[in-house]
Amino acid sequence: MNRKIDDEELAKAYNRALALEKAGETDAAASAYAEVLVMDPADHGGAAVRMAALGRGETPKRASEAYVETLFDQQAGAFEDILVDQLGYGVPGLISERLGALGLGPFARMLDLGCGTGLAAEAMRERVTEIIGIDLSENMIDVAEAKDVYEGLYTGDVEAFLADNDEAPFDLLIAADVLPYLGELQPLFGGAAGNLTAGGVFVFSSETLSADEFNGASFKVAPHQRFAHSATYIGDALADAGFELIEMLEINVRMQDGAPTPGHLVVSRLK
Repeated sequence: MNRKIDDEELAKAYNRALALEKAGETDAAASAYAEVLVMDPADHGGAAVRMAALGRGETPKRASEAYVETLFDQQAGAFEDILVDQLGYGVPGLISERLGALGLGPFARMLDLGCGTGLAAEAMRERVTEIIGIDLSENMIDVAEAKDVYEGLYTGDVEAFLADNDEAPFDLLIAADVLPYLGELQPLFGGAAGNLTAGGVFVFSSETLSADEFNGASFKVAPHQRFAHSATYIGDALADAGFELIEMLEINVRMQDGAPTPGHLVVSRLK
């Protein structure tokens, strides 16, 4: 088969799985998503997280890079209109507000993990001398670059960037709306610790569920196909990476199907 036929067949298989999911045929949908994964092991459509959201199959350690890149490349043009104006997302502004209230900053160098269109940089611009951004989506980076609020921008995976970066450390790391695409937090938190100065600040948002919904798990894929993390798991993972918890606020991350999405805004400091 040539590539065009492969793409057509993959689209048909994915749409079939999605239709079964919407019809409430959970087992059939999970089987169909499993077939999609065989056709597309890189998982551009997020079949693995959709299976996990249905309660079928193993919970992946993170959403695939191909899925996150594809998702945000497609959304870049309308991202802020949908997320901010329609869904009420205000995490970047809340981060700036809490850092000010806690008396933290100003900062010399900030790393904006999963920077997207630059919302966090805009919110923090007057409090930071130099801001560097990293995102998987090239289309998101293009939007952010046009705002002229960064001293440097990189396209790539945040965990890989943190593991490979050999430039000067930062005194502030922000990860707004990054954890919902990661399950296991140790690579992110360990990488953050390795890129911060002593006493450096790490701020991030997360989504969460009730204790009953976690059913003893540290993280799981919620029905909206994004990862949710328990507060206990976040606290333990931070401590293991060498951070002290300054503040963990319960917040509404954004609206989802007309209802609030519960989550946390976490401010921590490297010991």
